[in-house]
Amino acid sequence: MRQQVYFDDVSVGDEIPALRKHPTRRQLVMWAGASEDYYEIHYDTEFAKKNKLDDVVVHGRLKAAFLGQLLTGWIGPEGSLKAMNCRYKGTDPADEDMILRASVSAKRVEGQENLVDLDIWSERLDGVRTTEGAATVSLPAGPL
Repeated sequence: MRQQVYFDDVSVGDEIPALRKHPTRRQLVMWAGASEDYYEIHYDTEFAKKNKLDDVVVHGRLKAAFLGQLLTGWIGPEGSLKAMNCRYKGTDPADEDMILRASVSAKRVEGQENLVDLDIWSERLDGVRTTEGAATVSLPAGPL
C-alpha cells in the first residue's frame, strides 16, 4: 500500500521523491497507438533524422503522463490531483533515462481543501529540463 502524505508534513521548498523512467522504443510505439499520435519522429529513426533530430524522441504527452504518475504516486490514497499543466521545452531520446521531479511552491487552505502547489519538470540525465509546469494537489490535514 502507498504511504499517505499529509498537508501538515509538507513545507514550501520541499522536493518530492523523484521518479526515474526509461521510455523504450517499444513503449513509444505502444503510446502512439494508444494516443493516436502517429507523428513519425516518435518511432521512425530515418524520419526523425530528416527532421534534424539524432533519433526518435519521447512524445510530449507521454512525458506529461509520467509527471502525473510522479504526483499521484506521491500524494497517497487520500490525496487527489486537482490540476496540472506543462510546457515542452526540449526533446528526450528514446532508450535513455529521464528524471521526473517536483518541488512545493505554495500551500493554502480553500474551504475544506488543503491545497499544495508544485513546480514540476522532467530532465535528462545531463540536468537539462525538457518539460516544465505546475500542479495543484489536495492532501489530508494529518492523522487524528
